[in-house]
Amino acid sequence: MPFRRRDLLLTTFAAPLAVRAQQMPQAGPRAWAKQIPTLRIGVLGGENEADRLGRYGGYQKLLEDTFQVPVRLFMAADYAGVVQAFAARQVEMSYMSPAAYAAAWMESNGNVEPLLVTAEADGSTSYVAMIYVRADSGITKLEELRGHSMAWADPNSASGYLIPRAELRAAGIDADRFFSRSGFAGGHEQAVVAVLQRQYDAGATWTSGIGDRAKGFSRGALNAMVAKGMLNMQDLRIIWTSRPIQNGPVVVRKDLPQGFKDDMTAFHIALPKTHPDIHRAIERGSSVGWVPTRHADYQVFIDMRRAEAAARRAR
Repeated sequence: MPFRRRDLLLTTFAAPLAVRAQQMPQAGPRAWAKQIPTLRIGVLGGENEADRLGRYGGYQKLLEDTFQVPVRLFMAADYAGVVQAFAARQVEMSYMSPAAYAAAWMESNGNVEPLLVTAEADGSTSYVAMIYVRADSGITKLEELRGHSMAWADPNSASGYLIPRAELRAAGIDADRFFSRSGFAGGHEQAVVAVLQRQYDAGATWTSGIGDRAKGFSRGALNAMVAKGMLNMQDLRIIWTSRPIQNGPVVVRKDLPQGFKDDMTAFHIALPKTHPDIHRAIERGSSVGWVPTRHADYQVFIDMRRAEAAARRAR
């Protein structure tokens, strides 16, 4: 039965919902290549490296053919790897989670800029966090998780860490005391596997929050695992769903030429129409493309990270 999304609560700016069809930028050398002789793209962790390389191969080649610069993929082991690479000016662009963008903005002293955000099939630009348990665990609601163990996805993940903790905190629940123990699994995929293998009682991840539950919804970590044959949704029970969360942005370094930013914006807006297979590979689901976004859409995640740091200092 389809899961219906609630109204978006965490977004501060409503991006245009219609994805504008546009031709792919004309192939050829660019003036910005003098400053960016090699385009380095950060790829977040949370999925095994072989799968990431397979998904991004066509995207990498299309960028090289279009802009006639070599493109190198920086495969980070976790979210922090891409965050630190932005701060060190070792990458020029990445598709990031909202919390990872907030971390990169803080670590780089504001030297990152969001260009575009994913638009879902229902026209929204959001997703949700979900807490799940094994279907045979006997746990049917959040309160029953008290005294059990929790697998967080990554400390720089909004859905897999920051959002659940923030919403629990707002509900008067101290996650550090509520759970018997918790740990970082190293990514969304790894956290699901850890729960299925009974290493943890529960985990947190992201989904589009719409579509067929049996397929892991229309988009997200669960959808990707079902598609790869790694997960049968009958083995999991969803016991908590967050408020809607603004999708992660396509991010570039702020100090790069405007011509580069314009080209990357045009490339991504055109990609779903001109190269749908490449778009589906990197987006892993039913999103329809990208629409413009801005830093203000992600201020809530910066505030959330600061609140989480303050809570740690207070412990």
